[in-house]
Amino acid sequence: MADNNFSLTPKRDLPQKDLIVVKNLCKSFTDSSAQINVLQNLSFDLDKGETIAVVGPSGIGKSTFLHIIGTLDRPDSGNFLFRGEDVFSFDNARLAKFRNESIGFVFQFHHLLPEFNALENTMMPALIGGTSKKKAKDSAEAILVRMGLENRLSHRVGALSGGEQQRVALARALVIKPDVILADEPTGNLDRKNGRLIHELLMELNREFCMTLVVVTHNMELAALMSRRVTIVNGQLVETE
Repeated sequence: MADNNFSLTPKRDLPQKDLIVVKNLCKSFTDSSAQINVLQNLSFDLDKGETIAVVGPSGIGKSTFLHIIGTLDRPDSGNFLFRGEDVFSFDNARLAKFRNESIGFVFQFHHLLPEFNALENTMMPALIGGTSKKKAKDSAEAILVRMGLENRLSHRVGALSGGEQQRVALARALVIKPDVILADEPTGNLDRKNGRLIHELLMELNREFCMTLVVVTHNMELAALMSRRVTIVNGQLVETE
């Protein structure tokens, strides 16, 4: 059995300012022969343990921003420095390794693999990263217990409720012990009760483990819990109330 005291072993005595520094980020798309400039010379910085909500109407570039910060997409130009290293100077293999080791993703739709159970789904990122099966299993079990899912480890996705599926998705993001969690509408597909449970879990994990959190959301209740709220105006991040 796993040690059910899940720990991210934070280094609180080594605060990291400017964990992420983004400089002059640009991203455009072509639609019907017209160029759409989604991000234009966007710059910002983010410290370890900071929480930020990206809010605003659909179509302003929130998900594009999150995908680039998560290195799922590359910008047209600009720099993304992580602990001083420009990650977009990495080749694809090194970039994939960085992403797997440093960033956890939570999406509106859980994207769990239906043929696997909760424990197996949670183990996946650790196994991909080269962790031994036993260590991956122990870590996955511990974080699932931390999520209140100790009785659901062997249940396949179809046997889990929507709230349970999203907690498994959050556990999967955490099993690699990432520096940053990126969440795109993490409660957009849940009812109010389960949505609030995910909100509470996210904030508990941030407080306990100094976990940096970037959330794209239309949910102003969740946004209000973040230390900063921003929107995208003319391709740039703008602080909002």
